[in-house]
Amino acid sequence: MTMRGLEHHCVEIIAQTDLLREQVKGVDPVTTPVPSCPGWNLGQLLRHVGGTHRWAETVVRTRTTGPLPHTQVDDLPFLAQEDPDELGSWLAEGAVRLAGTLRAAGPRARVWTVAPGGTPAFWARRMAHETAVHRADAASATGAEYTLAVDAATDAVDEWMGFSALPQAFESQKKMRELLGPGRGLSVRATDAAAGWLVDLGGDAVVCRRADGEEVTGATATVRGPLTALLLLLYRRPPVPGAEAVVSGDVRLFDSWVERAGFWLRR
Repeated sequence: MTMRGLEHHCVEIIAQTDLLREQVKGVDPVTTPVPSCPGWNLGQLLRHVGGTHRWAETVVRTRTTGPLPHTQVDDLPFLAQEDPDELGSWLAEGAVRLAGTLRAAGPRARVWTVAPGGTPAFWARRMAHETAVHRADAASATGAEYTLAVDAATDAVDEWMGFSALPQAFESQKKMRELLGPGRGLSVRATDAAAGWLVDLGGDAVVCRRADGEEVTGATATVRGPLTALLLLLYRRPPVPGAEAVVSGDVRLFDSWVERAGFWLRR
């Protein structure tokens, strides 16, 4: 990824964080549950997002060669009181700090990443889409409108699909192999853009590729819908009313693939 690509994602990190802050204005973070993240209230969701930004910023700034503790990401105790204004300012500060560190590092510095990539460009893309998906969580909790630009949604789906073909994306090799079988394949098609993906489950490993504009026949299961709907479906988030993805064919296989290939991106 070039500096231009990294810069695009840095801008998106800040933009998605600002939109998130707008969505939760005037909402009590303590008494508002987040249905798509069971057990969390809105305050915990926001502290997860801000903690994830700070965690990734530390990874890039220190050029760590291995994973750092997830305390600030996952250790989210229930607090009896949360100041919404302070949370909003804290979120904004973390996003700006992360973007600044990514820009200073540049797209090609060597750094540990949770999946293949090994550069700040990986974290710029990952954090942009992490923030966008959690903004959907906040929208579903508060009743706010949720929209995502076609280019951002395309890239977010593309990232998820790429992750789905990685061996480490699966909880176990056994669970991955159970998806495989002769002639099995999945088609993911956008209805609001010429974007598509094919997942080949017919060999010894999961293989995913772009299939923009291709006419696909014979897929074991096909899912079609607007890009935002596809993204939310892959992340197991509730759909935006009136914009849902439709699965046809072997629905059970499709559901098993999404569940197993995306377990590490559940939150």
